[in-house]
Parts: sequence; structure tokens; C-alpha cells
Amino acid sequence: MFDLAALETELAGTVFAGKLHYAPTTASTNSDAMAAARSAAPHGSVYLSDEQLAGRGRGDHSWISAAGEGLCVSVLLRPQIPAARLAFLPFAAGLAAADAIRTVCSLAPAPGLEIDLRWPNDLLIGPRKTGGILVEANIDSKGPPHAVVPYAVVGIGINVHQRAFPPDLATLATSLDLETNRHIARQDLLLALLKSLQQEALALASPNAAVEMAARVEKASTWIRGHKVEVHGPQACTGVTAGLDENGFLRVTTAEGLVTVQTGGLREKPASSS
Repeated sequence: MFDLAALETELAGTVFAGKLHYAPTTASTNSDAMAAARSAAPHGSVYLSDEQLAGRGRGDHSWISAAGEGLCVSVLLRPQIPAARLAFLPFAAGLAAADAIRTVCSLAPAPGLEIDLRWPNDLLIGPRKTGGILVEANIDSKGPPHAVVPYAVVGIGINVHQRAFPPDLATLATSLDLETNRHIARQDLLLALLKSLQQEALALASPNAAVEMAARVEKASTWIRGHKVEVHGPQACTGVTAGLDENGFLRVTTAEGLVTVQTGGLREKPASSS
């Protein structure tokens, strides 16, 4: 369980102060946040639950959120950024989550964990997935690219206390407790995450945000450049990643030439693949 009073005290002076919404069980924190956004909930509203019954990831993937085992949180942002910059919001959330994990796990005590960001929205420790990000937004697909995003919901799920996972996951999973051999406090992780996310959201509003964010993500990820991958999705291909373009899309050098991947997922290219 979370100590909501202590959370409010620690969040005083942040954009999240007085805007915590906690439910022991919910279908999806992202669904809760999206519904609240349509009802004019303010920037910085946080939706938190111990258990999700219908949690989801990108595409049609589900996100398993058993009671008390992980961190399931969605944050409503009214970011005042152009729609063309929206693709960088998952990166901002990924950088924030990685920073929070390193901070909290290094205080366990345990060595700080190395968190890898797999484009577009996965948090990995080594080859195993420990978290994911789902950003949903209200944008006019026919509007001009400089139009401001009315709102976006940043959903973040992090495996914390889990000790076992389904064997049929596309990527093997892990948790912070397993990786540190310690009990990591979800409350501490949430506080570190929100504080870091506030800073990353502010950075995203900078005129140079796209260039700066792309450089930071490339530095934080082994998957963005020089990684042999298979791309799954509507732009399925195989090749070597070649960095991000100015819109945050992934460039992949294939046998047929350079492909700019706008949506999809990455997997390690098997060693036997040609």
C-alpha cells in the first residue's frame, strides 16, 4: 500500500501536489487518466493503483499488474508542445523512469542498475524487460504540426516485487527486487519517478528539445544506433539501427536501404539471421 499523506508531503511544490488519485484496484490507470482529461482534469493529475485488471501496453499488448507487485501510474500532462514533438514524450518518460530506478536501487543498498531504453517504450535491464511506457494523447491528425497538444497521458508500469513471470512473454521479464536482491520500496520509486518526470516534461518544452532529447536517448540506449534488430509491425524489416530522425522516428539500415520506422517494436536480430 502507499502512504498517500506522506506522498503529498513529499510532492509539495511540484506540479503533482494535491492531484493524486489512488484506487486499490482499477481496470487501467491510463483509461482513468484519459477519462479525467476529457473532463478537464488539470495538468499534473496522477492516477495510481495497486492492481490493474485490464492494464495494457502499446498496440494490443496487455500489461500484467498483480496486486501490490508493481508500480502502475499514469500522469496527465497538458504539455504545451507542438504535435510534431509528441513522439519524444515516451523518451522523456523513459529517461525519467531510468533515472528513478537508478536512484532508488542505488539506495537499496545495491549497485546502481544499468537501465537500457529499447525504442520506442521499453525499459530493460540487460536483455530482460522491467518496465514499459504507454503514451496516449488527444491530437488532431489533420491539424498543422505546430498545433499544441491539448493533453497527453503518460502511463508507466515497472515490475518491482514480482518473482515469476509467464513463460510466453515476447521478451523475458525481470523485476527490481530480482535484480537487486532487495525489497525496493514502491513509494520511493514513485516519488523519484514523478520528480524526474516533471523535469523531463519541462525540458521537452525547450525550443531545442528534439535535438537535445534525441542525443540523450541515443546515449542512454544501446538500441538506437548500431544494433542489429528485427522490426515488428506495419514497417517490418531487418537491419541495423542508425539513430533517430528529427521527429523521433527510428532509422534502420536494411539490405534494401534506409527505412524510417514510425511505429512498431524491436527485437534482437537472431545470430543465425542473414
